Amino acid sequence: MDNFEDIQEFQEPGFGAGDWIFEFGPIFIGVIFVLVIGIFLFAIVKGISQWSHNNKQPQLTVPADVKTKRSRVSGGANDTSAHTTYFVTFEVESGDRMEFQVKPQDYGLLVEGDKGHLTFQGTRYKGFERNRKTESI
Repeated sequence: MDNFEDIQEFQEPGFGAGDWIFEFGPIFIGVIFVLVIGIFLFAIVKGISQWSHNNKQPQLTVPADVKTKRSRVSGGANDTSAHTTYFVTFEVESGDRMEFQVKPQDYGLLVEGDKGHLTFQGTRYKGFERNRKTESI
């Protein structure tokens, strides 16, 4: 019987109180997984909410001036391609300014200082029609 008691007391080297990583590693990985999925779901819900909100808004056309233009480049490191996002800020008659994300072709046609009519729906840019100057001879 003495041999049996010796076997029960034997612990394999490397296991015990010093191996906390084997206990908390799976928990840590699980928490990170839940956070990543949570952030992903939050982004989807936020996008759908914004889309729904814009659809409920009336489409408005108001006199506005083009105030500023800017672009944001993302990516382009190592072997990835770069992506450029374009923004234009408009000022309406009340003095309020609104920034919209626009398509590259619209960005190229707009010039700071242009005056015309801005069409938008919520936070969605629909178009800008420049005032035409009449020339007299």
